[in-house]
Amino acid sequence: MTLFPGVALVTGAASGIGRATAIAFAVDGCRRIAICDRDLPGLEATRALIIDIKREDADVDVEMEVEVLQVDILKEDDIERMVRMTVRRWGRVDYAVNAAGIIGNNAPSTSTSSAQFDLVTNINYRGCWLSSRAELAQMVGQEVLPSHDGRPGERGSVVNIASQLGVVGRPNAPAYCASKAAVIGMTRCDAIDTDEEQYSKHNIRVNCVCPGVIATPMTQGDAVFRKALEPAIDIAPMQRMGTAQEIADACLFLCSSKASFVQGHALVVDGGYVIN
Repeated sequence: MTLFPGVALVTGAASGIGRATAIAFAVDGCRRIAICDRDLPGLEATRALIIDIKREDADVDVEMEVEVLQVDILKEDDIERMVRMTVRRWGRVDYAVNAAGIIGNNAPSTSTSSAQFDLVTNINYRGCWLSSRAELAQMVGQEVLPSHDGRPGERGSVVNIASQLGVVGRPNAPAYCASKAAVIGMTRCDAIDTDEEQYSKHNIRVNCVCPGVIATPMTQGDAVFRKALEPAIDIAPMQRMGTAQEIADACLFLCSSKASFVQGHALVVDGGYVIN
């Protein structure tokens, strides 16, 4: 029996951590997955990889369904449509991983324009908040999904992607660090909200994952930036980059009923960087 009998929605799914997470859901038995990004060719490539996994899984006779949704995370209407279209197809959203994000301008505050700051903040924090808000609004009103092993079921689980740099700072990254610290703060606040929309009361969990330096197209595409990452790799006890798969595994744990008592947590997955 799969840990993921419900519907998964993943933003930033055209590459990197988002793509790895969408694929991980498929590998672990989720058969209804909405993949969302502004990069439509990247989404189609992710969809093809998911369908290939289904073909290799001879023991599964449930048809794989993948919804490809082109979404600009800067646009509130796009994000509302993303959730609406997922629900129109499958009736609910059970596991939401908000992985859309950018690195930033790699500059100190005095060399950062307000436009650069706004872009980093609007994608990494505002876009994540809009996505989480729309997903939570849907989850509050849907029926509880039974768990895999008889423990109390849930209406949903949201996992936001923050960063180790939301926990600690580094030079030349004030906009990025602030945006990821905001994601952690938002996640914790949503987890403990106490009005009538209290998500814990509705059996909804909200957590975030804080990746360290991860080998993705975003971190590998620029030689100068890749060179700038070397000190962070050297500081971490494991002294290597993580993989997108390792972050996806953490996201799936938090989405699953295996994490049924984990609420408002910022799970750092960074090879030990923040403790060194």
